[in-house]
Amino acid sequence: MSTHVNSQSGQTLPPEQWRDKKRYLWLLGLVPPTAVFIAVGLVALFNSLGWNAVSPVWWWIGPLLVYILLPILDIFFGPDGENPPDEVMERLENDKYYRYCTYIYIPFQLASLVLACYLWSATDLSWLGIDGGLGLISKIGLAISIGCVAGIGINTAHELGHKKDDLERWLSKITLAQSFYGHFYIEHNRGHHVRVATPEDPASSRFGESFWTFLPRSVWGSLRSSWSLEKARLDRLGKKPWTIRNDVLHSWLMSVVLFGVLVAVFGLSVLPFLVLQAVFGFCLLETVNYLEHYGLKRRRLDSGRYERAAPEHSWNSDHICTNIFLYHLQRHSDHHANPTRRYQTLRSMDGAPNLPSGYASMIMLAYVPPLWRKVMDPKVLAHYGGDITRVNVQPSKRDRILARYGAA
Repeated sequence: MSTHVNSQSGQTLPPEQWRDKKRYLWLLGLVPPTAVFIAVGLVALFNSLGWNAVSPVWWWIGPLLVYILLPILDIFFGPDGENPPDEVMERLENDKYYRYCTYIYIPFQLASLVLACYLWSATDLSWLGIDGGLGLISKIGLAISIGCVAGIGINTAHELGHKKDDLERWLSKITLAQSFYGHFYIEHNRGHHVRVATPEDPASSRFGESFWTFLPRSVWGSLRSSWSLEKARLDRLGKKPWTIRNDVLHSWLMSVVLFGVLVAVFGLSVLPFLVLQAVFGFCLLETVNYLEHYGLKRRRLDSGRYERAAPEHSWNSDHICTNIFLYHLQRHSDHHANPTRRYQTLRSMDGAPNLPSGYASMIMLAYVPPLWRKVMDPKVLAHYGGDITRVNVQPSKRDRILARYGAA
């Protein structure tokens, strides 16, 4: 019988004694969708103490969490360093507690959106200690915070959308409705996972490509790809693409219904903020896409096909705090090797290149291209032994990049 080494104590444990130390930490994934409720309480508290000038800061609780708190926690707590042993994988996979942790995200996400619509449209917030309604800056901060909920919600949808259970796939589409990014359900599963780390994949960033160049390419490319994939599927069934059976149209319709209901209840004034939170939400997703495969490339075989995706084709990070909030998304190589594997069983894999910090920290770096290139370009080159010809290079910069790094 094989054993498992406890990463902290160094003691050897038999599989039947192994326990998931993160089991109840996964409930911290509910912090983002409840953050706006926390913000409301903090605003009321600060106003009651007479700190009215400071209280509006809490409407920006989403970016405070994503861009400040999580990177600090990642640095403080560092990498996880523990994988579940093979013998417990089936038991861990079938433990329904873990899927309930993802299911419960969704009602809190929708409740936060409804609360935000009320706050955007309210003209009397005296119960919060506010004269009249929220100011424009506070409304924008609230929209960005709700956008963070939507963006992290796309990751929840990502976890659910890979599963074979019909309920989970429906929940995935419902979760994507807030960000108006329902086509991600099609493109990610049937497009990205097939073309990952190749020049043909719109969601795989290229060496020398800034995030700001990648963003429109990935958004537009993913949309086109999802439509093409659904059209091809319906063609095989002898059906036209303009049908409710088209999953792209079906997903977008769910967003239209959601936005329509909210506008009908709270008024047209909430529409600009609904659009802003949706755009910020899917841009947050695309930032993570940018991190995950930057410069990595699968070899093209003599047959013309690409080699199978392997651990070396995804950037990983095992920093425990961001992994808790993103359901082990940073163990990305194992996810691509086993797309239907549930998050609690994903493992940190040997041979996978690692980012210098967690995704939350790297997102900030991606927004500043010179800093990103200074940190990541040497890591890409080191991963390929200095051979720039093995790198997925931005076509518009190919000649310049080959001239600079070709000699290496």
